[in-house]
Amino acid sequence: MWHKIDLKTKHSIMKERILVTGGTGYIGSHTVVELQNAGYDVVIIDNLSNSSADVVDNIEKVSGIRPAFEKLDCLDFEGLDAMFSKYSGIKAIIHFAASKAVGESVQKPLKYYRNNLVSLINLLELMPKHGVEGIVFSSSCTVYGQPDVLPVTESAPIKKAESPYGNTKQINEEIIRDTIASGVPINAILLRYFNPIGAHPSALLGELPNGVPQNLVPYITQTAIGIREKLSVFGDDYNTPDGSCIRDFINVVDLAKAHVVAISRILDRKQKEKVEVFNIGTGRGLSVLELIKAFETSTGVKLNYQIVGRRAGDIEKVWADPSLANNELGWKAETPIEDTLLSAWKWQLKLRERGIQ
Repeated sequence: MWHKIDLKTKHSIMKERILVTGGTGYIGSHTVVELQNAGYDVVIIDNLSNSSADVVDNIEKVSGIRPAFEKLDCLDFEGLDAMFSKYSGIKAIIHFAASKAVGESVQKPLKYYRNNLVSLINLLELMPKHGVEGIVFSSSCTVYGQPDVLPVTESAPIKKAESPYGNTKQINEEIIRDTIASGVPINAILLRYFNPIGAHPSALLGELPNGVPQNLVPYITQTAIGIREKLSVFGDDYNTPDGSCIRDFINVVDLAKAHVVAISRILDRKQKEKVEVFNIGTGRGLSVLELIKAFETSTGVKLNYQIVGRRAGDIEKVWADPSLANNELGWKAETPIEDTLLSAWKWQLKLRERGIQ
């Protein structure tokens, strides 16, 4: 009874309509839930190249609201145009849709340049036509390369990209800046993520990589459950306290909440500039070996891992100075690393229960 009243209340206070591209993906799905929890009306488009349509069912189970979903590729200009007409009144876009495997981008650079650049260009071209006011762009700390100073602030220099994937993030940031500088009536917030990990506390949403995981935490959980024989730690001879690489690992729900705050900042016209940039991280660097120990402590599961040689292209250490996001957006990463790793493990167990992997 209470649940029904709660849902009615949610619907009655529905705020603006938001388009989420890549909304059935890992970060996208968590962000859709947080947008709905904040009262926004969400439309998802996704070509399902790296996700599945049943994610929409799980979003509904978590939030109690089913988002509109269209299977659509952002490279399809006519399809996008028709979608904006069908779902009139979209006020802002959160743009996640992109190819994102660093290794694959080195092998298939043209695929990455086409997918990641043209999808954004299509959206920017259609936004003024359909009265869309703003865009939150999913960028990355890869734009900083190996920073000269740590923790890294938003004013740190952009370094030459290590991969075509990283280069697409840099070029897309420039495309947005140049488009807005030309006088197009759009505002933008660029969120530079550090390393998103974990899963929704419900264990209904999480990271589901195709094939062998490219990211550390899914590889850890797959090793812990026996899908992978052992985890390789690439290098223990870096200039760090324990010799392994250091990263800023951020809980995916905390990251999702940053997008909601960014959307309301655009729509409430609180931006100080037409294009703003924020680092979205915890401000704390954790080494790979520290992360493994934290996983073992929080789950009680021992990991089979081995130290191997360094991997080409890996940055030694990087973590955020998130104070601008903390102060300007009023956003802060809050979830302890142990809770985040436990959520990733519960998600892996739930996948097994569902007969996946």
